[in-house]
Amino acid sequence: MDELMSGNSTIPNQKMKASAKKTLDPITNVYIWDMDETLILLKSLLNGTYAETFNGLKDVQKGVEIGKMWEKYILQVADDIFFYEQIENYNKPFLDALSQYDDGKDLSDYDFNHDGCSSPYDDLNKRKLAYRHRVIAHKYKQGLHNTFDQDMIKLWDDLYDMTDSYTDRWLSSARAFLEQCSDENKDSTPLAPANGVVDSIDAKSQNVNVLVTSGSLIPSLVKCLLFRLDDLITHGNVYSSWEVGKLQCFSWIKERFSGPNVRFCVIGDGWEECEAAQTMRWPFVKIDLRPGSSHRFPGLTLRTVGHYFSIVYGIPDAENDDE
Repeated sequence: MDELMSGNSTIPNQKMKASAKKTLDPITNVYIWDMDETLILLKSLLNGTYAETFNGLKDVQKGVEIGKMWEKYILQVADDIFFYEQIENYNKPFLDALSQYDDGKDLSDYDFNHDGCSSPYDDLNKRKLAYRHRVIAHKYKQGLHNTFDQDMIKLWDDLYDMTDSYTDRWLSSARAFLEQCSDENKDSTPLAPANGVVDSIDAKSQNVNVLVTSGSLIPSLVKCLLFRLDDLITHGNVYSSWEVGKLQCFSWIKERFSGPNVRFCVIGDGWEECEAAQTMRWPFVKIDLRPGSSHRFPGLTLRTVGHYFSIVYGIPDAENDDE
């Protein structure tokens, strides 16, 4: 009675509203991917370790030759349209890292070959580098088909198909998994409106694919294009941990996607992302190249990844029922 007379009768109602809001808010699942030997195969083709896991059933030399062809085309595209030869020594962890130096200048007639972008790494050259990053982002969004002729596209398509066949559909299976993650978004409620309230009780989950690679940024963006991942991973969600390390990248990602209903899961094959995930207390799914493993492509499923989510975060429905 004292609570009612003192005006505190609204507290239980506020708690109910907060609990209901948490229940109705969609869960955001952030999948943080490694690149090589996870979403694609390249290093293990070049050094023969992928073929060696098959104990003589795969032609090691053929894998090496396929890897060398990929290496050639990745560098070719990086140099020809992404300024890599000019900015190779100025790697950044993500494309927007220098956006503060971009003054928005119209670049349609800008001469990138004669603007003197070089050392020293002062504000003027940072602006020139920011211009290049802006163009790279634009070309990434356009895609290869709007940049290269059909003969070149067919050459890459044939190499993709050859690689996919040699690797027992690793590439296409990894892409299909990313599509499954993205498809879940179609059945879920969009992000909450400005008032913060979701009107539908059908909100389930939203999913974001983020790439954190130990390779340098520009070739990694090219890999996304050539390996057909660019429509599933935006250029703004590609990070290079080359200089800063994966833990720093993970910290930035956590800050970007902070919220009460955000869950993170790291998927990769290396020790660095494993240790960084443990530090962040996020689930880590280790990719295994060996045939027959359920932690490879084809093989990895949303059910398996969901198991890792439930170990760290619990089962959402059960948590809501307990509140």
